[in-house]
Amino acid sequence: MMLKKISHRLPSSIVVQKHQEERLRWKQCQRSYTFQPIYQVSGRLMAIELLTAVFHPSAPGQRLSPEDYFAALDISQRLHIVREQLELLSHWESKFVDGGLVASVNIDGPTLLALQHHSQIRSLISRLPWIRFELVEHHVLPQEEIVAQMPELGPLWLDDFGAGMANFSALTELKYDYIKLSRELFVLLRKTEEGRNLFSMLLALINRYCRGVIVEGVETIEEWEQVRSSPAFAAQGYYFSRPVPFEQLTDLPLQLA
Repeated sequence: MMLKKISHRLPSSIVVQKHQEERLRWKQCQRSYTFQPIYQVSGRLMAIELLTAVFHPSAPGQRLSPEDYFAALDISQRLHIVREQLELLSHWESKFVDGGLVASVNIDGPTLLALQHHSQIRSLISRLPWIRFELVEHHVLPQEEIVAQMPELGPLWLDDFGAGMANFSALTELKYDYIKLSRELFVLLRKTEEGRNLFSMLLALINRYCRGVIVEGVETIEEWEQVRSSPAFAAQGYYFSRPVPFEQLTDLPLQLA
């Protein structure tokens, strides 16, 4: 942000150099993968979300923003990461197939569109029908066009409804399988009795446009009970599990106690 504020005062060559240095730093970053479970309000395990942890080798203990990281990469690099993530998940195929589970993978709109021209990734997706792509931003594109050009893509999810571009326009412009309600909006609505009533009304409205709402960021028993008594379909958050390594996937309970 600071770079953007001062860039108009600097000679263009210096601005370009600083941008190049910033992009190079992001490219030097390393990544690791964890997951978080998603449980239906019945307590049944529904899915897991693959999460990306990003850090620079100079400060391995400092986690960086995955959103900023992906934004700094070009499309070919983002596609490489998508393929890497899918190949990782493919090693756990029996867990998903035997448990009737799905795995969600975050993707941005431009990368999703670029998949149309990447036959190897499309072939990989077609062999993993339990994969769900989760748009990290609402991308205006007719559903018919996506399905027609990428029939192997499968149902799309929308991440972070109520934050950024994922707003009410998303409900009618693109057909989503499941929609995730952002923790920010969830916490905001929990603050007052009026907000708590609006929470259930909002979920009922969203349910008209998708198969169900997944509430993100559930951290306490009180929040979980509110979700369970609402029209929500499922929930995700620290109450169930913090992000954990994939080695723990085999121990993940299919039903909450």
